[in-house]
Amino acid sequence: MNDHLHVSTLLSNLGVEALNPMQKAAQEAILQHNNTLLVSPTGSGKTLAFLLPLAQLLRPDKPSVQCLILSPSRELAMQIEQVWKKMGTGFKVNASYGGHPIATEIQNFSQPPAVLIGTPGRIADHLTRNSFSTEDIQTLILDEFDKSLEMGFQEQMAFIMDGLRHLRKRVLVSATSGIQIPGFVGLVTPKIINFTPEEEGPQALVMKAVISEDQDKADTLFRLIGSLNSESALIFCNHRDAAERTCELLKERGVYAAFYHGGMDQDARERALVRFRNGSVNYLVTTDLAARGLDIPEMKHVIHYHLPLHEHEFIHRNGRTARMHATGNSYLIFQKDEIRPAYVENHMDEVLLAETYPLPNPPEFVTIYISGGRKNKLNKVDIVGFFSQKGELEKGDLGLIEVKDHISFAAVKRTKYKAMLAKIQDEKMKGKKYKIELAR
Repeated sequence: MNDHLHVSTLLSNLGVEALNPMQKAAQEAILQHNNTLLVSPTGSGKTLAFLLPLAQLLRPDKPSVQCLILSPSRELAMQIEQVWKKMGTGFKVNASYGGHPIATEIQNFSQPPAVLIGTPGRIADHLTRNSFSTEDIQTLILDEFDKSLEMGFQEQMAFIMDGLRHLRKRVLVSATSGIQIPGFVGLVTPKIINFTPEEEGPQALVMKAVISEDQDKADTLFRLIGSLNSESALIFCNHRDAAERTCELLKERGVYAAFYHGGMDQDARERALVRFRNGSVNYLVTTDLAARGLDIPEMKHVIHYHLPLHEHEFIHRNGRTARMHATGNSYLIFQKDEIRPAYVENHMDEVLLAETYPLPNPPEFVTIYISGGRKNKLNKVDIVGFFSQKGELEKGDLGLIEVKDHISFAAVKRTKYKAMLAKIQDEKMKGKKYKIELAR
């Protein structure tokens, strides 16, 4: 046990006042049992629930990988990495995933992290190359395990687990209960922590049907967005090309939208999320990739432009709204004679749309790109100071600032950014000239 890592210190580093009941139960189970199954809905704080006890299991005297965390997507892997870094445990972490050079990751293993987070494909690749030693890996955490199975990662996961000879603890984390756990996981008589609600509270999430008179639903979507009083929404499509096409149609009509799907490169995906998170675009058109594991704010409105094939995907999409104690709306757009999936209620309130609505207001902020990040020794305080002093921005003119390894993004009031860019174009931040421009 690491007594020097007081839980209260780690929580205050994260700005968390107290653990919720699920996190308390998970911490106790993971520390006391060798096999734990944690089932809790999206958005309930599962990442912290398994990272906190992990911090107490690591040993400072072992200079090798001690814990492996498998995640179905690179976004989730990066998110877990960020939470761990914020906790300030003093233990090194690395995230490994496709979409950037493997050579960089191999180089990072010259000083192995205590915690390695990665996608099954990339971790399996490293194991075949012997990039790092598995000798001291005693803890395995499978996050969003239900999603990993759905995405067909069984083979890679079985291969990885076969290479972990000294495992003592297995923690399996899932947003849905009742999943079949394959034998290769070795989860023998686990302690089960189940926080899925017995039944979804109908009062929190309101489902509404929207009928499109036309075969093409684009006009109906445009009018529905117009009816939301400029409030932001997440719009789900079933396919990547549909997400792009729908986004372009909205933009042509003057709606500030971005698209997001698995076919985009890592950089483009990250930018789309940054712009949505910080309020530079109010509408994100996406595939089911954004139905879970993404760091985006609580949504008041979720729109199903297409209905998914399976009920569990429908539930995860809706899980983006009405989380915890909030309320939310889920809009289902149907063509007039469309056959509705079996999982959809027959008696649903219908939204009657007017013929025209005013365009949604432009977003309050724009996103500014900065060509430096953590590895250039830049932090949020530097950016705030530079934009305020040299760019003459006032307190309310700056929104969310996100500092990555090599780049950063800052939300700046739409009405102020042009004057600010003009003022800082010849200025240096911390003695160095950075490229600072409107993010595309």
